[in-house]
Amino acid sequence: MRIDQAAFHSIATILAAHFDSLYYVEIESGKFLQFIPSQKTENVMFPDHGNDFFQLAHDNAYKYIHPRDLDNVLKLYDRDHLRACLTEAPSCSVDCRGILNGTLTHMRHIVFRCGDQKHMICCLENIEEEYQREEEQKRNLLSAERMARRDELTGIQNQNAFTEAVNEINSRINSGITSKNTTESFGVVICDVNDLKRINDTRGHSFGDETIQRASRMITNTFRHSPVFRIGGDEFAVVLTGRDYKDRDELVEAFRKESDVNKRTGSGPTVACGLAVYEPKQDRDFSAVFNRADLQMYENKAELKKQKAGGAKSRKEDIPIPEERIRLLDRMFGALYTVAGEGYIYLCDIQYDYSRWSMAQVEDFGLPSTYMYHAGDIWEQYVHPDDLEAYRKAVDEVINCNSEMSRMFYRVRKPDGTYVLFTARGFVLKDPDGNPEYFGGIMMPQ
Repeated sequence: MRIDQAAFHSIATILAAHFDSLYYVEIESGKFLQFIPSQKTENVMFPDHGNDFFQLAHDNAYKYIHPRDLDNVLKLYDRDHLRACLTEAPSCSVDCRGILNGTLTHMRHIVFRCGDQKHMICCLENIEEEYQREEEQKRNLLSAERMARRDELTGIQNQNAFTEAVNEINSRINSGITSKNTTESFGVVICDVNDLKRINDTRGHSFGDETIQRASRMITNTFRHSPVFRIGGDEFAVVLTGRDYKDRDELVEAFRKESDVNKRTGSGPTVACGLAVYEPKQDRDFSAVFNRADLQMYENKAELKKQKAGGAKSRKEDIPIPEERIRLLDRMFGALYTVAGEGYIYLCDIQYDYSRWSMAQVEDFGLPSTYMYHAGDIWEQYVHPDDLEAYRKAVDEVINCNSEMSRMFYRVRKPDGTYVLFTARGFVLKDPDGNPEYFGGIMMPQ
């Protein structure tokens, strides 16, 4: 097989910069010449000329092409397939993964038809960088799409995602899928955080944000098998499916009990909720179910507002702590936090048995809130039973004797059931008449 130098130079100059290897092939005979030796394949010693390119391509495909891409490459280098393909188009190609020198690399095989219709140029291009760029773009796009559907404060799905979910459900309702298949039934739970405006106004937006985050966890922890959406500043929606749909009444009852306890004890957010179930014969779209759930939520919200806050076990006749006392507690806690340095801190208003605790301690040990009524009783549930008597004795001595707690050691249970050894010091601050007014302390895990 012969080719003049001018043709060789022209082809090589144009294509060398774009491809890792290039073969000039006579279609009918299969004779070939290699124009560009591949740096990627030099260690496997591909011949620079020969009499049967198609057999060579077939043999090498089994050696160096990823098994999942093998069929596509074999088809590309089938003589009859190539002849038909190049009759309809000037070129054809296939992307695949090559395994050369133990490295997986994305490659592109391209075949061009020559002007004489008797020859073709077979090129091999390394597209690993192109592939990685495309994958990065896909990841960025996917991340952007996820972020567009994610609520920044709580991490759950947002209004955009909710709108998409509603549209999908309406589409299914309109097509009759939901009404024909009972497994496609669904319910809607609407949740609303009580008194968020008051919390923002009196305790600041950072505390309000924390309340929303805790409400979100409260909802997702209850309805574990259904999508949860934040659809407003203080409003959430749950689309109940599967197991949650089946257990909907029990889950809503448990959720309302938790919210009721939070209201009475001040140990967490108060969240009203309402439930409605899709009725195929009466509901034309999702909004009908949503509106019924929303109405039930407002009824529950009104019931919660009638309840008295403060703590069922209050030692002070269920007197809620005034807002000005909370603000004073916050200022004193901030000062204590500044001087304490490391460790967990707490400060209790003894008159109302109302405490503030370190956020880190709440997160690390699963406490109900940074603000709690009767925190001493709650904390005792975390103290190791063998250490509880000594712990109570030390606390009583500090409060009743107005003394400073000497350093003591006791064990505290973490959420995973293991115990951490603590060293603690406590103190009492007195009012102008010499009566104990605040009880505080610093606890250090060992």
